Amino acid sequence: MGDGEASTGDHPLSPAARLFHAPRINCYILAIMGCKTRINPDVVKAGLEQTLLKHPRFSSKLVVDRGKKKWSRTTVNLEDHVIIPDLDPKVDFPDQFLEDYVSNLTRNPMDLSKPLWELHLLNMKTSDAEAVGVFRIHHSMGDGASLVSLLLACTRKTLDPEAVPTVPVKKRAGSANSGGFWWFFLAVWSALRLIWNTLVDMLVFVATIVFLKDTKTPIKGAHGVELNTKKFVHRTVKLDDMKLVKNALNMTINDVVLGVTQAGLSRYLNRRYGEDDKDVGAKQRKSNIPKSIRLRTAILVNLRPTAGIQDLADMMAKGSKARWGNLIGYILLPFTIALQDNPLDYVRQAKATIDRKKLSLEAICTFVSAELVLRIFGVKVAAAITHRILSNNTMAISSLIGPLEEISFYGHPMAYLAPSVYGHPQALTVHFQQYAEKMTIALAVDPNVIPDPHQLCDDLQESLKLIKDAVVKEGLIKDVV
Repeated sequence: MGDGEASTGDHPLSPAARLFHAPRINCYILAIMGCKTRINPDVVKAGLEQTLLKHPRFSSKLVVDRGKKKWSRTTVNLEDHVIIPDLDPKVDFPDQFLEDYVSNLTRNPMDLSKPLWELHLLNMKTSDAEAVGVFRIHHSMGDGASLVSLLLACTRKTLDPEAVPTVPVKKRAGSANSGGFWWFFLAVWSALRLIWNTLVDMLVFVATIVFLKDTKTPIKGAHGVELNTKKFVHRTVKLDDMKLVKNALNMTINDVVLGVTQAGLSRYLNRRYGEDDKDVGAKQRKSNIPKSIRLRTAILVNLRPTAGIQDLADMMAKGSKARWGNLIGYILLPFTIALQDNPLDYVRQAKATIDRKKLSLEAICTFVSAELVLRIFGVKVAAAITHRILSNNTMAISSLIGPLEEISFYGHPMAYLAPSVYGHPQALTVHFQQYAEKMTIALAVDPNVIPDPHQLCDDLQESLKLIKDAVVKEGLIKDVV
């Protein structure tokens, strides 16, 4: 479901882009950027002229030509896209004001007569920034990983204003080409497991479309949740804490991310079930969580290798080409919701689950299936199926790699980056964004379902601390962190 390579001229919308304009899957991406200095709007506009506006998608609007939607290049008036509200510099409770401001954006759809993006500049001091920029971009313009990479390509290293950010590249494991019989046996066994796991995962996927629903829990949204106003909160933790756990248990950052999420959700749900339980002794019990909860998260997998930061920067500066668009598949990942005696069990369970998913072609098969449905039955049927899959699951989660060093957004040093998304039929979305030595946990919630998102942030942060302390207590720390 990709758009191919960026270039000049008109382009028909890709199948995925058409899907994101369907009434029940009308999704937007938000990226909240905290800056360490006040923002100079004129400097930002000048920077946008030299970078983002040179990207074809950000200078194209959506038009309908003989019943078919396409992207058509247009002249961009920055005054229509860079929004600078008149704020009281001494506003009471600035953090709450920012949350309300961003939340109000979800009430209003974008004007389809203009390119589908906007940047809000708020020169207002909050608890963790001197000023804030808020990008809102329609999801049809690209997948989240591509769009965040594009935004990072507009930044430069604070200590080297001419250099684009350094973003680590995931290393692919090498394959052995020796070992005789045992190597052949393991290869055959892995191939059989791959086929079996893929068949099982696709059966579960089909069952989810037809009848298989997650358990109704205090964090699961009801019918129509995609239309509700969303609230966005974030919390920043130390990336070194996650690296310590990763190295001690010989796993990946994503394993730790999923383990921390599983632990934080268990803590949060245990409290919510205790509050709802009329039994006077409920809160005194160790666990209030019902047994055998089915709680799954949808993970969107970008199947196209994301263009590097330098590639995207060159594309905007020199007009070179880079791959672009939505090319995504789904993975349905089950969480074990329960209170564990040993906090390390959360990450070990998460690693076992994701290792099992790695030995499956679920993401590729779901992408191919979605492509076929779109082309054969059209957007309405594809949107209905996608809506049913997501609404029958509880939440969505993603984790994005970020710059290794501090960066500046057109000369404004960045304190944090918190990306998120809304418009899909789920009450909770969790995004983890790496930046320098930090990890930002960004939540998008339906406040009617999760009225206390800051408490959920507390539970996620506390879960990371307990997991880290358990690593230290068991003497599992390695020399290299």
